[in-house]
Amino acid sequence: MLKIYHSKGTRALRVIWVCEELGVPYEIVPVDFSPEYRAKAEWRAMNPVGKVPAMTDGDMKMFESCAMMQYVLDRYGEGRLQPAKDNPTYAHYLQWCWFAESTFARPLGEIVNHRREFKPELDDVVAEMKRRATLSLNALDQALVDRPFLLGNEFSAADISNGYTIRAYRRLVTEDLPSNADAYFNRLTSMPSYERTVAADEAT
Repeated sequence: MLKIYHSKGTRALRVIWVCEELGVPYEIVPVDFSPEYRAKAEWRAMNPVGKVPAMTDGDMKMFESCAMMQYVLDRYGEGRLQPAKDNPTYAHYLQWCWFAESTFARPLGEIVNHRREFKPELDDVVAEMKRRATLSLNALDQALVDRPFLLGNEFSAADISNGYTIRAYRRLVTEDLPSNADAYFNRLTSMPSYERTVAADEAT
């Protein structure tokens, strides 16, 4: 069985959500999120930079939430939640999955890191990171002008990946979203698989 090493609210939510949507069995292993624990050799053996999450599948061990999500899809998804590689939408599937973490989530992570290291925070730095995150949110909003999901009518793991990041945006920047992104986020969070994911997260 998949073991997902998780701290409440962290990026393993993406992987849990994929498992819930696919009906893939998994076990959550709670991780102490304190800096002291994450600096220990015990945890660095799971994630060498001390971040959360990590995942095992038998003897296989990995970290990085988007890669973990793709692993579950490729091994257990049976073609669900992602287009076939010869489908014209596959390139955009990859684009939006990677966008969620490498572009959209990056300034949000910088806000968290900055607030952890600087007290009081530097207002100009946080404002710039919020501006960059909002630029990414607006790109999503434009992509959703004429469609319910990023690939059209088909819900995919690209939506899961970006749904997690919008959740972080609402917490770190503002709960007020532009109209298309707001309707999109409401669609995502009303899905039974999302509700089960949140319940699993709350129980961690």
